[in-house]
Order: sequence, then C-alpha cells, then structure tokens
Amino acid sequence: MRSALDERTADLQRLQAEYQNYRRRVERDRVTVKEIAVASLLSELLPVLDDVGRARDHGELVGGFKSVAESLETVVAKMGLQQFGKEGEPFDPTIHEALMHSYAPDVTETTCVAILQPGYRIGERTIRPARVAVAEPQPGAAPAKDEKKSADEESGAPRRGDATIVRKEGRR
Repeated sequence: MRSALDERTADLQRLQAEYQNYRRRVERDRVTVKEIAVASLLSELLPVLDDVGRARDHGELVGGFKSVAESLETVVAKMGLQQFGKEGEPFDPTIHEALMHSYAPDVTETTCVAILQPGYRIGERTIRPARVAVAEPQPGAAPAKDEKKSADEESGAPRRGDATIVRKEGRR
C-alpha cells in the first residue's frame, strides 16, 4: 500500500513539474510572438519615418502634418523603437552598413562621416542598420600609438571596404 502511494505521489510530482514547464514555455512563446509582431509592424513603418525625417530636414514639416509626425514618433518610441547612427561615431559593421568610403587626414579610426539613412533597433535587436559614409585615416599616415595591427593587416590580406563604394545586395 505504501509503495503504491509513493508511486502515485511521484507521478503527481512529475505531472505537476511538466505542467509548470509547459506554462513557462507557453509564456515565453507568447512573449516571443509579441516581440516578432511588434518588430514586423515597426519595420513596415520605417519608410514612413524616413519620409518624416526628410520632410523635417527640408523644413516641410509644418501645421497638422507636424503634429501627426510627432504623434507617430511618440508611438513608435513607446513601442521600443530607437533610432541610431550619428556622424563622428566609430564605424561598427554590426550596426552600420557602409555605402561610401573615403580617406580623411583628420580621423584616427574608421569613422562614420555622414549618415545617409538612420538605423533602428528594438532593444538590442537591430531592425535596420544605419547606412553611412565612412572615412579611414589617410594611407601611410602614422597610426595612433595605442592602435594595434590586426592579423589580416600583418598578413597582407586585403582589407574590407577598400572599394570606393561598398554595397550589400539582397539585404532585407
């Protein structure tokens, strides 16, 4: 009788643990689906935000359109959308897409010199990389003292971004 009771108790504990795992998994999946849905919606709004930014840059953001644009920007910010990409920041290939390349005597590292299209992220997830023009130090210029050569540079391998214009095709 005691062994049957112990067996039933163990079965009940296993069943309870399975149910708790199921509930955690369903909750995690629900959160993931919500994040994907929000990211999908915000991705579709990026061209509209680009148009608003261009209108603002040209001084055409006035009157009722201005308040609609500000409302839209407030709503997307509440949903977690963050704009990034500033002139003068170091180039980071994980969040920037270089569309133009040049050399400049006044930079010490590869730097974003123009933001052609801002990037957007939700939390740590990049929705769209910032599309930028980059400048590198002049070839033959003395590197900064704390700068170390990468393994590729020491081996003589070609560097990424040596072309005047760099484009990534097929990127979504």
